[in-house]
Amino acid sequence: MRVHEAVESPSDEAPVESARRQRTRERLVDAAYEVFAEFGVHAASVEQISERAGFTRGAFYSNFDSKEELFFALESRENQLRLDRLEAGLQAVSPSLLDAAGRYTEGSLEALIRAFLELQPDDRRWCLVQSEFRMLAMRDADVAARYLQHQESAGRQLAAWLDQAAGLAHVRFTIPTPDIANIVVALYESAIQTAVLMDPDGDEGSPRELAMRTLPAIVRALTESVTE
Repeated sequence: MRVHEAVESPSDEAPVESARRQRTRERLVDAAYEVFAEFGVHAASVEQISERAGFTRGAFYSNFDSKEELFFALESRENQLRLDRLEAGLQAVSPSLLDAAGRYTEGSLEALIRAFLELQPDDRRWCLVQSEFRMLAMRDADVAARYLQHQESAGRQLAAWLDQAAGLAHVRFTIPTPDIANIVVALYESAIQTAVLMDPDGDEGSPRELAMRTLPAIVRALTESVTE
């Protein structure tokens, strides 16, 4: 593998520099995802990540201060991809939930929950990587503070999506929506972990099926109808 420094010439124009730097960062993030999944977050080294991306340590440290910072870049990207998929999915599925009069009904909520689960990538690899990093954060107060900030940011965006979905179904949550978001995430992550333990190479649909056993009932119990 050809290993090289990602040197950015001072004479390059700023847009070219920025595009080159972004490509370098993306390659390092992609490589980190592979190496974290293969060796574990704690055991993965900067050298392994750099080599997998085709760069040197110098290129790594010109873009990221640490392996932890690289993980946060990976987490931000993966969370945003999932939230973008949810937003696009909500827009795509909502017309199919209209009744004959062209209105949404309370029964739309379960369909929206199912759509939510079907829009999840069911990425067991990401579950493993994120679970390992969570353990790392639990042992390092500095990492924990940033980890919680990232989780809270993603939770706020998911809560906004849930508010949209509840509005379409003419219901509202009886507890704060961020708490609903935490419940949904915890339940789905638990379903993925259970599916991995049951069958590491199993059916991709099993986490969704496990989550659907309890999530609709929980959400229904935490909502009430909105009187127009």
